[in-house]
Amino acid sequence: MLGTQEIIIIAIIILILFGGKRIPELMKGLGKGVRYFKDSVNGVDAPEEQHPSKDKPAETQHDEPTR
Repeated sequence: MLGTQEIIIIAIIILILFGGKRIPELMKGLGKGVRYFKDSVNGVDAPEEQHPSKDKPAETQHDEPTR
């Protein structure tokens, strides 16, 4: 097992290598990967938030002015 000192040293090395701005992005990606893995193991399909809503009508733009 890793002790407290080893974990602190690893955290400092990661901070130096990736910088403070990229660490949240890396953790977000890691979290999504873990969630996807757990869902795959449990047999759950893709999350609902990734599917477009069928109830919402498509927005259209009109370039010509109305007369």
